[in-house]
Parts: sequence; structure tokens; C-alpha cells
Amino acid sequence: MTHPAQPKASHFINGEYVEDTAGTPIPVIYAATGEQIATVHAATPAIVEQALSTAKAAQKEWAKMTGTERGRVLRRAADIMRARNHDLSVLETYDTGKPLQETLVADATSGADALEYFGGLAASLTGEHIPLGEDWVYTKREPLGMCVGIGAWNYPTQIACWKGAPALACGNSMVFKPSETTPLCALKVAEILIEAGAPAGVFNVVQGMGEVGGALVTDPRVDKVSLTGSVPTGKKVYAAAAAGMKHVTMELGGKSPLIIFDDADVDNAVGGAINGNFYSSGQVCSNGTRVFVQKGIKEKFLARLAERTGNAVIGDPMDEATSFGPMVTENQMNIVLGYIEKGKEEGARLICGGNRADKDGYFIEPTVFADVTDDMTIAREEIFGPVMSVLDFDTEEEVVARANDTEFGLSAGVFTKDFTRAHRVIGNLEAGSCFINSYNDAPVEAPFGGVKASGVGRENSKEAIKHFSQVKSVYVRMGDVEAAF
Repeated sequence: MTHPAQPKASHFINGEYVEDTAGTPIPVIYAATGEQIATVHAATPAIVEQALSTAKAAQKEWAKMTGTERGRVLRRAADIMRARNHDLSVLETYDTGKPLQETLVADATSGADALEYFGGLAASLTGEHIPLGEDWVYTKREPLGMCVGIGAWNYPTQIACWKGAPALACGNSMVFKPSETTPLCALKVAEILIEAGAPAGVFNVVQGMGEVGGALVTDPRVDKVSLTGSVPTGKKVYAAAAAGMKHVTMELGGKSPLIIFDDADVDNAVGGAINGNFYSSGQVCSNGTRVFVQKGIKEKFLARLAERTGNAVIGDPMDEATSFGPMVTENQMNIVLGYIEKGKEEGARLICGGNRADKDGYFIEPTVFADVTDDMTIAREEIFGPVMSVLDFDTEEEVVARANDTEFGLSAGVFTKDFTRAHRVIGNLEAGSCFINSYNDAPVEAPFGGVKASGVGRENSKEAIKHFSQVKSVYVRMGDVEAAF
């Protein structure tokens, strides 16, 4: 009997599932058990061509529809997604290993939020009239054309919607390539869009590894590339897109600072540190993995943190009582275990965790290191796993300088009861998505994205519209034209 996670086919093109078994088989492994639950095939050149040519053709018709009509499709898709939240959450858990307790409230729901939000904006995308005496200029906001979305493995449903919803709202089409590690959920997004009334071909999904991504990014018909991934991948994709003068959005990694002053509410600060390090087993790009704690509350903070981390329920992700799941793959688990060993070797003090959990699947205990210094590997490199580095600091000026001493700049957070200080410190931190007395909230209404090596462009909010559309200006002369001869 086939596993319930096995999709009808590997790809979704022109409104239907499409298979080409000549493509390299990609095994889908359930992270909680290590068993193979599905197989998809990487896109062959013929599949890539089919996806691009149908998306190119479909875009013209889609762009001719009114924004209200496009918005209605996206809002219907949001309703369908919410109605099926349970089944989509189970699939997300099979795809990623994230606990059902988490996927039920964070994945399809946030995808639906994006579809609803951009569906609501679609009819409002107007230009402006610029009076110039008796002449005038008017502007039009036009779609870019065909967009390529490349997803990361940590939020397969959400990322497909975060990219697809604004692209479609603006009148573009999209070919989306999920991560080969989590290939299942985006197919459901494509299926739901068709059911909601999107024309066939407007949102296509193709599977594959780097070479499929490369074929999509370098195709001359593609107008825009939006990638979520690591900084090294981002640099390669950005360079390839630039060679074709394509628009890009790059949502990349981070090593974000979370600064806790000694007047902070300790329980709230510990909660923020847990959310910023252990949610999704630490597999979140915006995580605040460098936790700077002012010396006055350091030991109190560490004691409370160890106590609360001990309450994590590590186990079967399909059990809603489980609050902490496995790493997405065996490879990712081994990378993270390697970083934990480096932390121990370089002299950081292990407060809790530090081991692979004693069970099937790719589980690592939530791990906290204290007495971490700025030059340690665990404080410099993005680990992408449940490893928190706690660093000490004395003064505001010192902690701001240390927090900014990184190539990354995705997120930053501050916990303090002094609001003047909170805004001042955030104002001085080099990061795109910031938090005061909170961490890792990502409502669709707010822009999300980084500075420095953490990327270019913004996802979500009205800002995303600017990244999926372009402005045409039209000068209208009412009188005669003067010329030199």
C-alpha cells in the first residue's frame, strides 16, 4: 500500500499533476523515523520546458483579469487552505518532521494568511496622476511577467504562499521549485489554487536539485527570481539572475542577536530565547542564536532557561503533546552535532542538551551553551539547529557593537522594560526584521527580510508588491511639440 504522503505525481503543471520517471528519483524521508514515505522525480529538461512555457502563456491571460478577479481567486484559496488545515498540517509534519502541535498553527495557516492578505490587496494596485500644468504624467503598476520561486526545506507550505501570493496578486505567473528535501507541500498549494479558480499554468511546481534550479534561474524568459535559502546558495543564484538582468528577492540566513538587559522580565526573555532557538528544532533563518545577557541577571536567566528547556516534550511529531521534533535530515543532524562538538572543544559551558536524543529519527536535544565568546565557531556560523549560544555583556554600547559584528543582518531582538532604550538599541542594530520584548513573530502584514549578507528585498506586507511589479510612467502632452529644427 502506498504511504498517504505519496503525491499523485512529482510535478504540477498547467493545472494538473505530471510525471516523468526519467528524472532522478528523490526519496522523501520522514525525519521522525528515518523511513522513506514517498518518492518524487527531479524535473527533466522536458518538464522544465513544459512548466516555463505554460507559465509564460498563462501569465498574459492572468494579467488581463482585474485585480478584483485575481484577488477573489487568492481569497478562495485561503478559505480552502483553512478548511483543510488538519490534513495540510499532517502533510507538513511528514514533509519536515515538525511537530503537529506546531504545524497546526504555523504553516498552512500562515500560507492562508498570505493568500488572504495579497488577495485583499490585488484590487488596490493603482498608479498615480502627476499634474504638470496642462500636461500630466500617469503611472501604471504592471506585473514583471514570469517569476521563479525557489523554496527552503523548513517551511514548504508557507514559502510557496509567501512567494506565490504576491506574485499572483500583481498579475505574474510563477514556477516554484521546492527544496528536494521537502517536496510534498507545494504541490497541494498548486492544487488548491486551481480549485480556487486560478487559470491553469499560473502557478506550476517542479521538483529537483540544484541543476533544475539553475535551469529555471538562467532561462531568458524568466523575469524575476525569489529564493529562500542559505547565503552561499543565495550568492550563486543572485549572480546567475544578475547575468540575465532579472529582478531578485533573496531571503537568506542569519546569526541574529537577541539582547537581554538586566531590567527585562526574565520569564518573558527566556520565552523569547526559546522561541528564537528551539521552535522548529532551531531550523528558522531569523533565529536569535546569539543571546546576549547582561551580567546582572546571567545566572538567574540560565537557571530558568535550563528549567524550562527541561519541559520540552521530544517525541512522535504526530502526537499533539510533542513540542520538539527532529532535524529535517540525517545530514542536517550530523552538521548540528558537529557544531555542538566544536562548542565543547572551544570551551563553551554546556548548560543542557548536547546530545543526539535516544530514539529513532534525527532528534537532537535542545542545547544551551553559556560563557560563549564572540570568536567561537558557534557564535559566528549559522548552525540551523537547536543550539543556543549565551554571551555575557556589561554595557549597551558594547553589546550593540558586538551584535553588529557579523556578516549577517536578518533579525534582532531586545528585551528591556526601558522603552527608550529598546527603540534606541533597535535603531542601532543592523538587521531587517526586529523585535522588542518578543521574538520571531512573522505576520504577513509586516515586511520580512534582511540586510548585509542576509539578503535583498522584502517579503510580505505592501513592500512585497514593489518586488513583484514595476511602474510604467506615461507623459501626456496636451499642446504642440517644440523642437530645435
